[in-house]
Amino acid sequence: MRLPATRGRLRVYLGVAPGAGATCALLSEGHRRAEQGADVVVAGVQTGGRPFTAGMLEGLEIIPPATAAFTGAAAGDMDLGAVLARRPQVALVDDLAHSNLPGRGYASRWQDVAELMAAGIDVITTVSIGHLDSLVDVAENITGVPAWKTVPDPVVLAADEIELVDVTPEALRDRIARGQVYPREHAEAALSGAFRVGPLAALRELALLWLAASLTQNRQRYRPDGHVDDGRPTRERIMVALTGGPEGQALIRRAARIAARSGGDLLAVHVTRPGGPAGAAAIALAAQRQLTESIGGTYQQLADLDIPGALLTFARAENATQLVLGRRHRSRLAALRPRTRIRSRVIRASSGTDVHIIGYPASLTAWPTGPDRNGHASDHVPGKALPAGRIVKPASVRY
Repeated sequence: MRLPATRGRLRVYLGVAPGAGATCALLSEGHRRAEQGADVVVAGVQTGGRPFTAGMLEGLEIIPPATAAFTGAAAGDMDLGAVLARRPQVALVDDLAHSNLPGRGYASRWQDVAELMAAGIDVITTVSIGHLDSLVDVAENITGVPAWKTVPDPVVLAADEIELVDVTPEALRDRIARGQVYPREHAEAALSGAFRVGPLAALRELALLWLAASLTQNRQRYRPDGHVDDGRPTRERIMVALTGGPEGQALIRRAARIAARSGGDLLAVHVTRPGGPAGAAAIALAAQRQLTESIGGTYQQLADLDIPGALLTFARAENATQLVLGRRHRSRLAALRPRTRIRSRVIRASSGTDVHIIGYPASLTAWPTGPDRNGHASDHVPGKALPAGRIVKPASVRY
């Protein structure tokens, strides 16, 4: 009787920005393991037309990409079935956040990777810091470029090894100017846009902060004697209160980053009056629940006429140590409205719990309409043009 295969291991190269060298690090590790006798295949790598990267494929076995059924051409998606049939020891899979074409099986490449690992295949992969679910809003604010593909944070955090592929802004800009990242005709636009020194430095800082937080989580999860810590006496529990408004996406991500820094748990809670939310609020909450769970948190919906009382009771029952609330920038007259009174009551009665008040603009009135192509909640409102070439040069990263 054949015993089931043990689960494969996952190694992730975390890139600070496109061109940092994560794909080259991936291929270099593949060559190293092959030289040591491991059975290594390239299951999916995009060279981006970069000659040096393409040259690193030489000497490695490549499994051709899947073909698109409607064109018969290579789709760029990994041929999961072919890799599983080949059963290598190690599979090199670039761009963990890659979105597969519709009808190709799984929607996202990270799901393909989970299938390979379940079959006992070790996977080495790459991901950009701006493609993590909890950081897409920060990365977009830094670069002005929306992320159309994302990876749930727990997928990366569960890796056996995470290695940061770091590069100084000056060194990366030099690579771009030499045409090593993008064709020379696109280099000038890149250097004057998202690849300015300010945005690159901010992305680098963001990657370092996230990696430091992930190390904190791992340190708190395991005791020095090797026993798993259940975390109840010492783990932070970050609770975010959702109103059903469009600001929920930003509040969830901010709460997730607070939880990551402290190695704590994320709880998202919405209190509705009996009958439940309806219309746009119900759609928004469904997307926010999906985002919460993709980041690794839990979502609860309560029904109670006393909204602040229900929030406080839940916070005490769940031993919440920090509470995140939203505050819209509004006029003094608007501050007398019920939602503001609810927030004030929660703050007054939340002794022993740290409260974070996160401001958001009054102009944020559009409702999310559902998941994006990855199946994750989308912050973009269809019909509203995305800002073209908007670049923010922050003094520091608000992580």
